[in-house]
Formats: sequence, structure tokens, C-alpha cells
Amino acid sequence: MNKTEYHVVGVMSGTSLDGVDLVFTTFTIQEGLWDYNIHCSKTIAYTKEWYDVLKHLTSKSIEQLQKIDIAYSEYLAHIIQDFIVGNNITELDAICSHGHTALHQPEKGLTYQIGNLPSLYQILKTTIICNFRVQDVALGGQGAPLVPIGDKLLFSNYDFCLNLGGFANISTENHEQRVAYDICPVNIVLNHYVSLLGYEYDDRGKIASTGEIHQELLTQLNCLGFYKKEPPKSLGLEWVQNNVFPLIEKFQLPVESILRTFVEHIAIQISKEINKKQLSNVLVTGGGAYHTFLIQNIQEKTTNSILIPEKSLVEYKEALVFGLLGVLKLRGEVNCLSSVTGAKHHHSSGKIFKH
Repeated sequence: MNKTEYHVVGVMSGTSLDGVDLVFTTFTIQEGLWDYNIHCSKTIAYTKEWYDVLKHLTSKSIEQLQKIDIAYSEYLAHIIQDFIVGNNITELDAICSHGHTALHQPEKGLTYQIGNLPSLYQILKTTIICNFRVQDVALGGQGAPLVPIGDKLLFSNYDFCLNLGGFANISTENHEQRVAYDICPVNIVLNHYVSLLGYEYDDRGKIASTGEIHQELLTQLNCLGFYKKEPPKSLGLEWVQNNVFPLIEKFQLPVESILRTFVEHIAIQISKEINKKQLSNVLVTGGGAYHTFLIQNIQEKTTNSILIPEKSLVEYKEALVFGLLGVLKLRGEVNCLSSVTGAKHHHSSGKIFKH
């Protein structure tokens, strides 16, 4: 008999490399309806050493990644342990961790998340649910995005759930099926270029707002082949390195112009997706929700309502949902939707380490 209440720590590290997101949540289920209560949350910024390692994962061989994986799993376990102790968390059913994506080439049947080794359990001595993507790729899916099951079960009162992280991804109901896909890069590009000016990110988009749109670059960005593909589809750092950076570099523009042009590109791609349904409400989460200039640009291109929720949801929605994915896995219930990833069938994904 499954329980109706679960206390879990959800853990997420995204492609924008701003750190490890941790959230302690209670999930409850009554008459088939899920609810959640976030008790505490925190982002632990990466040390400079780890930031540099994670930034260059795509250039590593499998053997090198396996060595990094061992060190990263231990590092992650100690971050989680400090969060549990620091918040005096005593009642805990599971720790549900995404790890960090090192390699994502689903078209070749490859995906590798570091930080999902049994050492997590050996150090934390608590049930661990992790490595959620591998099974989906083995079933012919994209292995991403995985958050839409959470959108469906926790946020069904919104027409669109839009996450602005390293990449923009969106999920919505289409003919009574949840569909979701990556739209375009966001912070993975914006943060890269603003770092050339010595900043970690462009606070509220103030720097981007001073630049001028370079029309030819904008046209070429909008013509990239990915945007013509039908979902399911997902993006990875490799795609950005092979397609976006070389295109931008070709024009030798000032950083302000690059940022302004790329913000316009993001706003065009996102508005194209959310305008498929009129009079809709759009829940926006992820670090990009704080990029006021980007949000204004999106709003100018749509008549739909753009809604930014409270801080804990903006910053920790993905960690929250990975907590739910872990709970669903524990219950033996579907946590991965084939309508989203393109896998052969819905399934319950993830690895469990416990007694």
C-alpha cells in the first residue's frame, strides 16, 4: 500500500552552471491529486574548480568522465549532507537527484549524468533515486525534458509551463496529451557572453538593453535547422558549441549587440510557441524569469498572460519536480511520458539505491 505523504530532498544541477539547487518538500496525494509544500531551499554555488571542470565536460572522453563522476558524486553527497544537517531535516523518505548532464546525444543513444553513483547512498545512508534519463534514451526517447510530468500533476491550471534556464523549454496539453520540448538556448549563451565583460549574468538584462539588434545575425539564428524540427526535440551544450557560438563569432560584434540580438532571438522563438494558443496563461520559472528585459520582449510579442510566481518556485521548480519524479518511481508509477520524450511507451524511470 503506497503512502499519501512523502518527505523528500530534490536536487538539480542545470546547464547554466549556477550551482546545485536543493529543496526539501512534502508531497501529498489525496484522491489522485498531488500537492506540495516547500519547507526550505538553497542553491550552493560551484567552486571555481568545479565550475571549470563542468564547463568543459563535452571535451572529455568517457574514461575521463567516469573519473570525474566518482569525484562529483562524493562532492554532491557532501553538499546534500550539509543541506540536511543545516536545515535540521530528520524526517526523510528519499533524496531524489538529477545529477549533472555530462553528455546528451539521444540520437546516438547516449546520455550520461554524473553524480548518480552508489557512493551517494554510501555517504548519505538514505534512499536515493537518481539517473532518470538513461532508461528513456534506451527506449528510443530524447531523455528530456523530464519536468513535464510535474507540470501535469502539480501545475495543470496553467496553459503553458515555460522554464528559462540554460535552455528554454515548454510544456502544454495537446489533444489531452502532455507535450514538451526545448525551444532555444537562453542563459547558456547569455551568461557565456556577459562573462566576457566580467559578470556572471546580465542583471535584469540591463546590459542587453543597451545593445543594438544585428539583423543579419538575428536572421541566421532564426534559420537554424533545429527550429524547423517537430517535437519531441531537445538541445544540449554540444549543439550550442557546434551551431550557435560559431555563428555569433563570425560577426565580431560588441558583447552588448550580441546580448541584445540573442534576447530578440529568444523572444521570437518563445512567442512563436506560446502564440499557438490564444488567451492563455504562461507560468515562467528558471533564472531567466529575472531577466526583466527578456520578459518584456516576450510580452510585447504575445497577448497571452506571462505569470512569474514566488521566488521559491521560480528558482527551485526543477529540483521540486525531480523530487516528485523520485516519489513516483518509489510508488512504481509513470514518471516519464512518451508523448514528451518520444520513447516507445510511458515508463517509471530512475535508479534506486537503498538497504
